[in-house]
Amino acid sequence: MSGETDFMPTCPLPLQQYPQVLLAHGGGGRLMHQLIDAFAATFASAELNRRHDGATLRIGRERLAFTTDAFVVQPLFFPGGDIGRLAVCGTVNDLAMCGARPLYLSVSFILEEGLPMETLGRVVQSLQATAREASVQIVTGDTKVVDRGKGDGIFISMAGLGLIEHSQPIGPEAVRPGDVVLLSGDIGRHGIAIMAVREGLSFETTIESDCAPLTTPVLKLLKAGVELHCLRDLTRGGLAAALIEIAQASGLTIELDETAIPIRPEVQSACELLGLDPLYVANEGRFVAIVPEAEAARALAVLQTEPVSAGACLVGRVIQNGPVGFVTLRTSLGTTRVLDLFSGEQLPRIC
Repeated sequence: MSGETDFMPTCPLPLQQYPQVLLAHGGGGRLMHQLIDAFAATFASAELNRRHDGATLRIGRERLAFTTDAFVVQPLFFPGGDIGRLAVCGTVNDLAMCGARPLYLSVSFILEEGLPMETLGRVVQSLQATAREASVQIVTGDTKVVDRGKGDGIFISMAGLGLIEHSQPIGPEAVRPGDVVLLSGDIGRHGIAIMAVREGLSFETTIESDCAPLTTPVLKLLKAGVELHCLRDLTRGGLAAALIEIAQASGLTIELDETAIPIRPEVQSACELLGLDPLYVANEGRFVAIVPEAEAARALAVLQTEPVSAGACLVGRVIQNGPVGFVTLRTSLGTTRVLDLFSGEQLPRIC
């Protein structure tokens, strides 16, 4: 019998190689990270290899942050926001996570033939209102129209430029053992708000997205002189995926305390009903700040002065002696659970 020595008894799932792109390749889980790794290896950019929310660039004496993002949310309008507000918040928040003051945005619209002009007008007005709220200017853009049935209404692509006005090296490479993890507020609302509208679910309390610009609390932390080691906004993949990315990039272990993580009762109930883990549900107005333990109290005091981060709390810490690149969760039962990236995704098309 030929080939006996070549037989490898391995589990066929999850598949690691796919002949076609799947929705899961954009869902914030393992497949998306494999795709990003392939892009980074091909482009061979030092900034890409940092695995941060944007690139930090030096031009002359100035340090700039540069980021780009695309938005394909369905439905276009949801409690607490819409694709226009989402596009601005997602882009300026990536700049803020680099420790930058967002200044300028570009916007590209991909419109489907047949999109009502009234819908487009609402999105554009929301986009401009949110840009004004975030103190940024939209300075350039582009528009393309695709055939009916080829564009799902509207897609938006944005790029952002911001100014870094400090010398702190903010990113996963700056994380140190003994640091603590601060979370700016309750988690899971954006993903559940999208899912409720999409699936026609109704709850006693309307769950609204947390979609909001995060620039002000971050700039307040910097103005107060708080030492920031890493910042990351929680989007696809939620709190769990964001911290797994940081742990893997820093080569350290992050321990979370489940009882310290704020989740609204209605979000927790919705997650239980839908079979979702709130730690992996998307957010669009929440971030984590990793700071030295000695800075925690001062950082929390600053964050709690802003409405968007009034619920800030300490949820975990960074350790050196744990499994490298892992995130563990100390549960309410006193057990320990390892958090891992999903192979697929819980909620597609949420940003």
